Amino acid sequence: MAIVPMKHLRLIAVSEEQDALLDELQQVGCVQISTPEVSEGDPDWAGLLSRKSSTLGEVSAELASLQNALSALNKYDPVKEGMLAPRPTATMEALYSEETTADALQAAEKIGNALSEISSSAAEEGKLQTLRSGYLPWKDLDLPLETTGTRYTELILGVIPSSAPLDPIHLELQEKAPLSELVSVSAEKGQQYVMLLCHKEEFSAAMDVLKSRAFSQVRFKGVTGTAAENLRGVDKKLDEARNRKADAEAAITALGDKRFAIKLTIDRLTQDAQREGDRERLVCTDRTFFLEGWYSAPDEQALTRVLEQHTCAWESEDPAEEEYSKVPVKLKNSKLVAPLNMVTEMYSLPAYGSLDPNPLMAPFFVLFYGIMMADMGYGLLMILMWYLICKVKKAKGTMGNLGGLLGLCGVSTFIMGALTGGFFGDFLPQIAKLIDPNTTFTELPHLFTAQEDTIMILIGSLILGFVQCVTGMAINAYKKFRDGDPLSAVFGEIAWWVLYACVAGFLLAGKTVGLILLAIGLVMLLAGQIRANNGNVIGALGGLFGDLYNGVSGIFSDVLSYSRLMALMLSGAIIASVFNTLGAVPGNVVVFIIISMFGNILNFALNILGCYVHDLRLQVLEFFSKFYVDGGKPFRPLSINTKYVDIIKEEN
Repeated sequence: MAIVPMKHLRLIAVSEEQDALLDELQQVGCVQISTPEVSEGDPDWAGLLSRKSSTLGEVSAELASLQNALSALNKYDPVKEGMLAPRPTATMEALYSEETTADALQAAEKIGNALSEISSSAAEEGKLQTLRSGYLPWKDLDLPLETTGTRYTELILGVIPSSAPLDPIHLELQEKAPLSELVSVSAEKGQQYVMLLCHKEEFSAAMDVLKSRAFSQVRFKGVTGTAAENLRGVDKKLDEARNRKADAEAAITALGDKRFAIKLTIDRLTQDAQREGDRERLVCTDRTFFLEGWYSAPDEQALTRVLEQHTCAWESEDPAEEEYSKVPVKLKNSKLVAPLNMVTEMYSLPAYGSLDPNPLMAPFFVLFYGIMMADMGYGLLMILMWYLICKVKKAKGTMGNLGGLLGLCGVSTFIMGALTGGFFGDFLPQIAKLIDPNTTFTELPHLFTAQEDTIMILIGSLILGFVQCVTGMAINAYKKFRDGDPLSAVFGEIAWWVLYACVAGFLLAGKTVGLILLAIGLVMLLAGQIRANNGNVIGALGGLFGDLYNGVSGIFSDVLSYSRLMALMLSGAIIASVFNTLGAVPGNVVVFIIISMFGNILNFALNILGCYVHDLRLQVLEFFSKFYVDGGKPFRPLSINTKYVDIIKEEN
């Protein structure tokens, strides 16, 4: 239950076996391939610097095509899949089936062609709709749109805003251009569509009148026939475009039975893309290639069995301490502790060579969460969520860890709820009173409650906080002993424990014991400062005062932070009780259940996130600060990592 030890791998093999070796390494899933650190000027590597090109670009293009095809199927042929439905399974043989891959790629190509047709048809439809909207106001004009007048007349079409009435325009035209006529064709959307017919000699005067009314001329370049005739032509083309679009959509829908093959092939090409990406990290010659990376030490036998089947030479070694910053980190814990990995990963992985905090943090995290939530009903909901996620959906990875964490914290929440007598607040006593006003059932059995024993819960929270802080100090002291520096632990953490003990001595054993422990603790701290200042007593005294100030204020502020355990327990219980009381006001059982459940669901949703955030804060700021060394890089081996199917091992 710790950070998995890693080994540095260097391997040289013949080029003919590169594909087979990478395939087998991917199935074993224990080697992270890294780019060798070589320089152009190194004569030993000069001939190996030409890297073999991979087919990553081709695989990425096929993968993008398949993903677009799947998105199109989900859009045009949606299939309802239950949120809790487990992922389908497939064998490794099915995953790498060439027949399935070819079938899926062919279907993706057809879907891609159909999407192109849909896109072009939609673009054409948009253009035709624009044309149609231009012809529509003139559909009642029984005059070819190309008509511009005769030898002695001018005819133009145009638009005048509806804010300019036509009657005054007619009067002004009769005055300034009597040989002209303004005909209203249609009106819509704040516009008046008109036709001006006038003698050529009066055209300029008529236009001056119209321009003063914000007249805008409309031209139909290259168009012949009436607007109605053009509308019929546009409508016909619109129907054709829509039919082509509908046919393309139907073609996509008809390929719905290829959905699983497409998903399976996406998973297959995802593995290919990962492998091809790692291939680009290899250094190659015409006949050999060099691979460098890291592998998990527990998988050494499995890796050896693979390598022994190939013509290759390899060496492995434990990383030197100066290499620790480059070593990837993999955490391996028991089923009970593994869900806590997501908490650490959300903050930062531990540095290689340090301690995995998850087994040490798990009891505190789960206990604190239960204290803050503290309700049997909420605990049962969390256990139900764990069952649905982990047992019904069979989620893995981060989602699986989330489900496991919900289960652990749900059990803790239920136990603390049983101790405080909370089941959706005071839901049961309230509904019992509504059913029978004379009932004697006024509360569930409890050891203590947040409302009545607030001070006791606060003191208990601070004590738990002190215990966790001291645990963090103990872990740091252990690290110092392990690393061969016991004096730092003696003059550091152990000295502070003596000072903490002096407080207990004053309270429990009397002034004399307290003073003796105080003197011992101060002497130990002073000795540590003298050691740190290379025997400089004056500097050590100054350091002692700074150490005392920082230590006292630090432990006080750290422990005080744990008062949030009481605060969240109290707030959650009060909010649930308030909604239950509001629901009971009308005196109707149905109304009570509706209001109470609404309030409790809201309270549950707020607290399930709020408790997680506050719990995480306590672990990261108060606990981790005592011993944790972060900065680890995640271990990302070449492996089979699917999104849509779970790979099952074939039975021999």
